[in-house]
Amino acid sequence: MRILLIEDEEELCYSLSFQLKNTGYMVDTCKDGADASYYITQNIYDLILLDCMLPHVDGLTILKKLRASGDSTPVIFLTALGELDDKITGLEAGADDYLVKPFAFEELAARIRCITRRPRQWKKNDILSFGDITYSNVENILTGPLSSCTLSKKEGSLMDFMIQNHAQILPRLTLLTKVWGPDAEVEEGNLDNYIYFIRRRLKSVGSNVKVKTVRGIGYQLEI
Repeated sequence: MRILLIEDEEELCYSLSFQLKNTGYMVDTCKDGADASYYITQNIYDLILLDCMLPHVDGLTILKKLRASGDSTPVIFLTALGELDDKITGLEAGADDYLVKPFAFEELAARIRCITRRPRQWKKNDILSFGDITYSNVENILTGPLSSCTLSKKEGSLMDFMIQNHAQILPRLTLLTKVWGPDAEVEEGNLDNYIYFIRRRLKSVGSNVKVKTVRGIGYQLEI
């Protein structure tokens, strides 16, 4: 599981990152609110640990922008603001949990396990658009300039995820985890096969959208 830790207190950031990595998580760290948006848009995270009081852009603003964009990544607030009103404000803004400093790492670890046990729901917009295509994730129908076609369930899940994250390069492992599931026993060659199917589908509906291969990393939709 990949975690983004946004915390400006250097000692705490280092300590939490070290302990999380020792627990088996992949961790990226960010100490500035202005940089947080870059990390969020450039990578796919399973969980965000977010401090409220950050330089340049505060955590509440970051969270509100995240939720306004349709991003449902779980967020745990880590903050010294422990008043009831602060907790209500954070939770109503879209936080999944709220942990007041100082806290024991064991409590944070337990809360992470609790949140990640919940089934992850992708946002369903019914109709997704990118370039000259639209995709209905209710009917599994892809529509381009010339025609429409019905996608299989797995093709649809892959198309859905790639359209929703079209601004990012999607690593192979991320696609396998998000589309097939973290515990699925699937060979990487299956992903290549489905990318080939998606390319054929795009061509069949007359679209100019391409699936770009980023050598050594993964794939990205481009116009």
